[in-house]
Amino acid sequence: MQHDSHNYAHSLHGKPPEKWQPLEEHLQNVAGMAAEFARPFGGEEWAYLAGLWHDLGKYSPAFQKKLYDANGVECHIETRPGMITHSCAGALQAMARFDKRGLIPAYLIAGHHAGLPDWQNEQAPMGSLQQRLVRKELLEEIVSLVPTAILDRPQPNGKGKNGTKLSRSLWLRMLFSCLVDADFLDTEAFMEPEKARSRGGSPTLAALAPRFDSYMAEKTANAPDTPVNRIRSEILAACRERAADPPGIFTLTVPTGGGKTLSSMAFALGHALEHQKRRLIYVIPYTSIIEQTAAEFRKIFGEAVIEHHSNLDTPDPGRETARSRIACENWDAPIIVTTNVQFFESLFASRTSRCRKLHNIVDSVVVLDEAQLLPPDFLTPILTVIRDLQLNYGVSFVLSTATQPALGPHKSMDFDFPGLPETKEIIPESLNLHERLQRTRVEVIDRLARPLGWDELAERLVGHDSVLCIVNRRDDARALWEKMPEGTFHLSALMCGAHRSARIAEIKANLKEGRPTRVVSTQLVEAGVDLDFPVVYRALAGLDSVAQAAGRCNREGRLAAGQVYVFQPESRIPAGHLRQAAEIGRGLLIRDGKDPLAPDRFEEFFRTLFWLKGETLDRHGIMGLLANDHELRISFRTAAEKFRLIDDASAPVVVHYGEGSHLIELLRRNGPQRWLLRRLQRYVVNLPRQVHAKLVAEGAIEEVRPGIFVQAQGNLYDEQLGLCVDRSAVYAPDELVI
Repeated sequence: MQHDSHNYAHSLHGKPPEKWQPLEEHLQNVAGMAAEFARPFGGEEWAYLAGLWHDLGKYSPAFQKKLYDANGVECHIETRPGMITHSCAGALQAMARFDKRGLIPAYLIAGHHAGLPDWQNEQAPMGSLQQRLVRKELLEEIVSLVPTAILDRPQPNGKGKNGTKLSRSLWLRMLFSCLVDADFLDTEAFMEPEKARSRGGSPTLAALAPRFDSYMAEKTANAPDTPVNRIRSEILAACRERAADPPGIFTLTVPTGGGKTLSSMAFALGHALEHQKRRLIYVIPYTSIIEQTAAEFRKIFGEAVIEHHSNLDTPDPGRETARSRIACENWDAPIIVTTNVQFFESLFASRTSRCRKLHNIVDSVVVLDEAQLLPPDFLTPILTVIRDLQLNYGVSFVLSTATQPALGPHKSMDFDFPGLPETKEIIPESLNLHERLQRTRVEVIDRLARPLGWDELAERLVGHDSVLCIVNRRDDARALWEKMPEGTFHLSALMCGAHRSARIAEIKANLKEGRPTRVVSTQLVEAGVDLDFPVVYRALAGLDSVAQAAGRCNREGRLAAGQVYVFQPESRIPAGHLRQAAEIGRGLLIRDGKDPLAPDRFEEFFRTLFWLKGETLDRHGIMGLLANDHELRISFRTAAEKFRLIDDASAPVVVHYGEGSHLIELLRRNGPQRWLLRRLQRYVVNLPRQVHAKLVAEGAIEEVRPGIFVQAQGNLYDEQLGLCVDRSAVYAPDELVI
């Protein structure tokens, strides 16, 4: 048997073999680290085995020759042209040794470079696990070269997890996360020791708690003694008190303006300390809210807060450090602020880079902000994975919102919605928050019996010195704005993020100084934008949207009551989910009797909506692709491709606004450097693909680097409206706002 000192896992460019990493050392390191990562959920024996066998294929003489010949950093990456396949041998060894139980490590090992495979895939059969396990010659050629101590391993204990239909697939994905993170980290420690040394070193949650306490004490002491602030203090006290409750799934139902962000942090931090949870993860629907929330947390906790978006590591290179950048790779930090897209797509992912962080979700507290915005088309798999994380991985959840969706189980002859069976509300009924924080009156114009034309609506709006009007679509916002007098603000996602932020800051300053302020906006102001108007108009929409709009009215309770008007817009409500929600909302808004925004109305609204959607709560069949199968025939890759919270119907363009023009010139000259791409994100507008293609054909936007499009015509971007495109070409139903 060949001695392991002649077999290597990684070479170093320009260095002799005695400086390379021995293969057995790498296998043992990865096995030990993967086992430690999996220990919190009882998967350490399977993770150890997967780590020990993940690179058995590197014992192949062909691979070792390639290592000597190439002597480069990337010669172990088998997806590169001319590379030697080395991830099959360990999978084949698992099957040879343990038969069907061998599928557990086989999935992990076969996928540790290219991602978790499907068991069977007719479109790409050679990438399926079934086909890869046919290549028995890959094991036969190395079996005599591997040390017996590595090959002869007993079958691990541990039968996986149960409890939901996704338990087996999530358990495998968690084990996969442990393996790939351990592999990345050991490879990095050998090849990039300086980067490896910059990992870790974050303060513990226990060390961060005093910072939070002192911040809140100062904030409370300096807050004016108003009825609203007194209620916020009661909400904070309730969250602190309930933090000692046993782990589980909690709801935090607080009307808009009640201070949910800091109160939820008080609960999450207290709960984590009480129950030895390792980190806090804030999951937020929109990037715009992430920046605001992360900035607030960073004021308290400093660099302990990691901001992880779906398409970049941090939105502002000025806030990034080497440590924060690498912590985004695997969420090895005490406080993570991320998007719905990043969090949930990772939990259904197959790619190594997306799955790597998952084991660090174990034993955490996850706050789902604006929980009513969980995407309905994926609601069943999302709620199932939430239940599984709580049951099997020590995760406590907080669903935080002003309009709590009806997520409990519901079963009838034609509708079976598993939901979340046991949630615990943090706020006691005795606080009576809805009545005490009711700062508005809702009036439904003409009982929604007729549409209000833009001219008539503009006339009504002009009758108020300060007023916010929220409409459903970008082109609605422009059409109404054009009817309004000079000085009216316009907000929509046709404006880039930097432009919107500047406008919102200007609007806030106007309101603070008591100057007349009229704003026409899409629904982007309904989540995480703290505006406070005496009067708000809202185009007919779902009841949750109407409530969010009302939260922008008399927010601080300075008036006896703000006024909210709901109207039937001139334009047709977009088809699909938005129209369904609006029609249910219509019935509840015009029903006689009590306050249309009372809590039990929301229960009825969401129950009706979910019943109407029925099977489309898993529109893409994710549950069937990943459901428990005793034969472990799971379609990881196909499920990951289908689980996309934001579809690919839009395409980005970088615009000439503010610093955007200078950054575009840097992009032309220097190419897409990492820091530059991050900074450009603030100057991006997303367009429907058909509009994007039309503007490319007309020469209005151009591709300056592969896949990167910029505004080519100077007059295309307007200081008031943002990106101006042919109105007749505008928008598919869901190309709405954010």
